[in-house]
Amino acid sequence: MFLALFGAVEQGIIYAIMALGVYLTFRVLDFPDLTVDGSFVTGAATAATMVLLGYHPILATLVAIVAGFIAGCMTGILHTKGKINPLLSGILMMIALYSINLRIMGLTAENTIGRPNIPLLNSETIFSKFQAFWSNLGIDDALNSLLKGLGIQQVPGTWSVLIVIVIITILIKLVADWFLKTEVGLAIRATGDNKRMIRSFSANTDTLIILGLGLSNALVAFSGALIAQYSKFADVSMGIGMIVIGLASVIIGEAIFGTKTIIRTTFAVIAGAIIYRIILALALRVDFLDSGDMKLITAIIVILALILPQLINKRKERKRKAKRAAELTEIKPVEQGGKGLA
Repeated sequence: MFLALFGAVEQGIIYAIMALGVYLTFRVLDFPDLTVDGSFVTGAATAATMVLLGYHPILATLVAIVAGFIAGCMTGILHTKGKINPLLSGILMMIALYSINLRIMGLTAENTIGRPNIPLLNSETIFSKFQAFWSNLGIDDALNSLLKGLGIQQVPGTWSVLIVIVIITILIKLVADWFLKTEVGLAIRATGDNKRMIRSFSANTDTLIILGLGLSNALVAFSGALIAQYSKFADVSMGIGMIVIGLASVIIGEAIFGTKTIIRTTFAVIAGAIIYRIILALALRVDFLDSGDMKLITAIIVILALILPQLINKRKERKRKAKRAAELTEIKPVEQGGKGLA
């Protein structure tokens, strides 16, 4: 159980980066961007291809981020310059990226143009590089000894992956918090709230939308690059349903932690991604469920995350109305009694 939850937290933190990208488009820009399903694979394919060709994992990850940024910008250009519906522009780019991702992974094969997957079993990744440094510190043994002392027998092989992704995610959160409070960030937020208003201040909303979509998909591609190096493979179909996972993370986090400030909201999105993966891991431990049921479980989680907050709010509203009615009922007899005495 502990190892399953530990792995869920590791993956949840990586997917939290993707969820932050989804939050940027759906909540900040109010743009239903379906490019995510394609740009996630673009990041994974680019990083995996470059790692397999012998490039440094950090360079491969940075190039993957740039590839995701370009993909997002193309979606923005289709919408703003091509005047294509936001939903349709994302779908078109997602379809185009499927073929592009096959071409990218095909760079590692000699006799074929496209390639559906790339294994990285014997390749160096960001995590294996950090683990080589981490193993010399002796922290793994100390932490595992502590867990065994608490009665947990199955302990993780290394804590290095968790540490490095926590550091990366915290840095991204801090940068996102800072960026959304800058002049450009405020303009992007204003564009999502009211385009006409921000245009009245002579702001170029087309550029802001393109930039916002680019940054969003850069984060998504970054997450894809990390997942490819974490799971030691990249596959052309690994991005299916990513937009739903991102939305589930955003909705769950916002429902539990609220959205009063930007700092609180970005924390809620990260926490929502972790909670989502934990729920998924626990659900898969049920006997009659299988790994093939992941998409069904995801859909159920999203449905519950959408419906439960509404039911809770309605219940609270009914209680407030009942309390108010009771207070008014108590006040009226007192007023009538006072008039009779007069």
